[in-house]
Amino acid sequence: MNFIAWLIFGALAGWVASIITGKNRKMGALANIVIGIFGAFIGAGILNTLGITVPQGFSLMGFLVAVGGAVALIFATRLVR
Repeated sequence: MNFIAWLIFGALAGWVASIITGKNRKMGALANIVIGIFGAFIGAGILNTLGITVPQGFSLMGFLVAVGGAVALIFATRLVR
């Protein structure tokens, strides 16, 4: 059940990030999940590099980190294209 919860968490983070960046209509549910999950890793990695500890598990701070990382990932993919 935890795996499904993480997929939902990733999908929500990716969906919010796609709305923020204006890509919502161009991205599907699977892309939202992938962007949200990778965004969480990217956001946590950036904050850990800066010496900021990121809470583990489901929390508002964790969600904001995932959304921030997903937004960064969407902008990075725009630069590559």
